[in-house]
Amino acid sequence: MTTKDIVYIALFAALTAALGIVPPIPTGFGINITAQSLGVMLAGSLAGARRGGLAMMLFLALIAIGLPLLAGGRGGMAALVGPWSGYVLAWPLCAFLIGALLARRKDANVWLIGAIIAFGGIVVMHAFGIVWYAIFSEIPLGVAFVNNSIFIPGDLVKVVIAALLTNGLRRAYPNL
Repeated sequence: MTTKDIVYIALFAALTAALGIVPPIPTGFGINITAQSLGVMLAGSLAGARRGGLAMMLFLALIAIGLPLLAGGRGGMAALVGPWSGYVLAWPLCAFLIGALLARRKDANVWLIGAIIAFGGIVVMHAFGIVWYAIFSEIPLGVAFVNNSIFIPGDLVKVVIAALLTNGLRRAYPNL
């Protein structure tokens, strides 16, 4: 692993932590929409599959040892075993998948970048999160899916932001 790899991994773990400071949007159902999944999307799309996945693994390890890096200042093992933890636990896979799919398409336009980020950052993340939520809460999968739908509009906004940033940075820095 090179120094550049270590810097990318630390940078995107730190970016994801910093996005936890952005005030969450309350949904009115006891849960909030946060900006941290934008960090996952950017880690995969800008740092690549391996570095993005490792950045999210580092982020989870820092949470597990007790650092309050999740939105709302949550940290510790308890933050990783609640009903909504499936989303956070999917972050390394999502960043890896986004990076792997984008690596195959160096010439991708903003629409394709957005579609790939949406797949990894919404479809995969929510699939894992919904199943976790249903099992943990002992509710039917359909109910978990409906309860999850409140996150989709906010995640679509994050996909647009990530796609625009990724497209612009890829054009400005082709060797990124």
